[in-house]
Amino acid sequence: MTEIVIVGLGDTGFSCAEYFQSKNIAVTVIDSRENPPRLADFKAKFPNLTIITGGFSKTVLNQAKLLVMSPGLSKSHPDIIPFISNETHIIGDIELFAKQVAAPVVAITGSNGKSTVTTLLGEMAKKALKKVAIGGNLGKPALSLLSEETELYILELSSFQLETTQSLRPKIATILNLSMDHLDRYASFGDYQAAKLRIYTDCEYIVFNRQDPILPDLMSKKSQPRLISFGLDEPEAGHFGLIYDQEWILTKGTERLIPAKKLQILGQHNLANALASLALGDGIGLPMDKMLAALEDFKGLSHRCESVCEKAGVRWVNDSKGTNVGATVTALTGLGAEISKQWILIAGGIGKNADFSPLIPLVKKYCRAVVLIGSSAEELFQLFSKIVPCFKAIDMEEAVHKAASLAEPGDGVLLSPACSSLDMFQNFEERGLAFKACVLKL
Repeated sequence: MTEIVIVGLGDTGFSCAEYFQSKNIAVTVIDSRENPPRLADFKAKFPNLTIITGGFSKTVLNQAKLLVMSPGLSKSHPDIIPFISNETHIIGDIELFAKQVAAPVVAITGSNGKSTVTTLLGEMAKKALKKVAIGGNLGKPALSLLSEETELYILELSSFQLETTQSLRPKIATILNLSMDHLDRYASFGDYQAAKLRIYTDCEYIVFNRQDPILPDLMSKKSQPRLISFGLDEPEAGHFGLIYDQEWILTKGTERLIPAKKLQILGQHNLANALASLALGDGIGLPMDKMLAALEDFKGLSHRCESVCEKAGVRWVNDSKGTNVGATVTALTGLGAEISKQWILIAGGIGKNADFSPLIPLVKKYCRAVVLIGSSAEELFQLFSKIVPCFKAIDMEEAVHKAASLAEPGDGVLLSPACSSLDMFQNFEERGLAFKACVLKL
């Protein structure tokens, strides 16, 4: 039995198996599921690999000296912890990456917006002709990106990945924002924050959101040589923000960079994402003119406040990536004033033990009605029906048709569920595609 055990036969586990194979190191891979999604790929790529499915083998766990956990599984998983010895070292794929990487790393996390910022900064680096690799929690796993030719790595990192990372030393790192999420995994919001804050350990430059209710106080205790902030207000010298002079303008200190109206991405939250990307890029020396050209071209991500179409005077927006309360708060705040009338919100799914009450004032202010789907529909109905008309739908098609019947010209319909999708769909992408397909069939 091998002493290195990979837990999880998903994309991350596959990248870890490839990594160890490249070094001729034998490993065992285990998964609690009988038929994990990539089981066939593992068997085809690694014919000599020991694969155990259908449960976590006590014998394998007992003998493991190194446990490489997929981020979807907590390092304190109750089916694993009792069966590993005190000598077992638990890490994840980002720790393996950190021990190998030679080029500078930009590390990006946050409750919301990290995929947009990671992608946008990647476009800025490409425009500057950098040999850049982009991935992590987004796109390719970090280990699959390793290359001697790469000049810069831009990684989106989740709190799950940061839990098992000790050796990462980013050139520059950011926490974009902090809001309640994953309370089905963490004992408290404080534990979730602590996992996120690990991204700043041993980084050279810190970028943070000065308007976040939590981060500025935490940053005041940091002793790093350089702190760079961004926010939707007038910035101090060397920091990034907005000024108003007959129109909104993105600035670095007093230096005017680009009028907000030139951006193709929607909402105030995306202005914050743009400013965060500029702060990160500036911190690693990307030319400002190249970054601004990339920003002007950037159309945003699918499923993140994505404009689907306008029909009968009603705007339809897909924010299926809004998988937590903070994301939907951000979407409603950012898009609230983008239309002449009101929004019909489609929400619901797996609530992850979240507190939905921060949505109440925004639903009251911006929404004509709410249509609810998924396992949290009744909980959300009890919350919102006191302030706006609420309706339940059995599936996405019914939700879209109900929203269409409620909407008036000048209104918008926003899919921003504030919940995970896994009760009805394989992932948020499938949920967003279902929404778009139903809308386009109207």
